[in-house]
Amino acid sequence: GKHTNLVSRTHGSWLFLGEVFTTLEIAPDAAHADRCGSCQACLEACPTAAFPAPYQLDARRCVSYLTIEHDGPIPEDLRAGIGNRIYGCDDCLAVCPWNKFAKAGQEAKFAHREELAAPRLAALAGLDDAGFRAMFSGSPVKRVGRNRFVRNVAIAIGNSGDVGLLEVARALAGDADAVVAEAAAWAAARLVFP
Repeated sequence: GKHTNLVSRTHGSWLFLGEVFTTLEIAPDAAHADRCGSCQACLEACPTAAFPAPYQLDARRCVSYLTIEHDGPIPEDLRAGIGNRIYGCDDCLAVCPWNKFAKAGQEAKFAHREELAAPRLAALAGLDDAGFRAMFSGSPVKRVGRNRFVRNVAIAIGNSGDVGLLEVARALAGDADAVVAEAAAWAAARLVFP
């Protein structure tokens, strides 16, 4: 689709891709016709304008890339667009009209974990490495590591508008990780001077 993700007429765009490696010679399937038509919902939903044009993604602006894959400081001009997202985004997928055909998955590993529902930013900001690993054991979130995760929490705090989190941000600005400390200092400044 225009969001650069695979779109299935049967399953929508909530898909996981897999690969099979073989030495067999297999003819490729024919390309599918454009299924998006005049729809621009995914392009308009992107909070950081990561789509310079339909069918083109600038991953350097994508919230999923920034919060999951990007190591280091997140550019300041993109932080407001991250909003309260701490791990990923999927806004472009969520608005895709083809998803009305999607069925809920039955894979137990994808099931909602009640203990991770509606976490408090202050609690997440206070996670040390052991606490982070324990909280996200068995979750793909664990892959990003504590520092990247808490960097994202700091940005969410800065975007929250909740001055009640100012002391949390100030404390986190003393974090041993320079990237976390910088994001937390930014968050504190943003809460004081929105």
